[in-house]
Amino acid sequence: MNEDKDFLAEQARLVEAEAERIRQEAEEAAADPAAQVEWIRQSNLIYGGLAGAGLVVVQPFLTETSLDPSAMVCVIAFAVSIPLLAALLVLNRQEEFRHRASKSPFVEVAKAVAQASAFVGLTAAFWHMSIVAGIVFLAVGIVAVGVHSSGYVRLEYDSKFRSRFRPRKAPEA
Repeated sequence: MNEDKDFLAEQARLVEAEAERIRQEAEEAAADPAAQVEWIRQSNLIYGGLAGAGLVVVQPFLTETSLDPSAMVCVIAFAVSIPLLAALLVLNRQEEFRHRASKSPFVEVAKAVAQASAFVGLTAAFWHMSIVAGIVFLAVGIVAVGVHSSGYVRLEYDSKFRSRFRPRKAPEA
């Protein structure tokens, strides 16, 4: 019985050590200056595109005297996202100058809020034109995030790195 407990304790220690090693490797990969520069460039593309799309989408609503609920959601969402996206673009210029990304939790929250509110604004704009178009945009947007994530993981982590995350068969006793 003690052998089983010892075996399980040793397995737990091995799993914990392996998890710590993987965490350190992931942190080292994230700290790579070349990767940070590329993330900054990609962020510029994302933030600029979303801010530009927001300005174009909101423009027709500027002359409207009253807005239906989907148009109101669109306008409010872009009222949140456009200033944040502009601030993030300016911050990215500083990050580019320093060749490193900001690690501020406040900035991380701003990134999430800016991107999410821009997505909500675009979805509401499509919804305003057609409910079906809004639903399609929402669904395909979610699929697109999965496509990007899958491609990113395949490009950035080799099969040796990915294999560490696959469950291993338990050793037979």
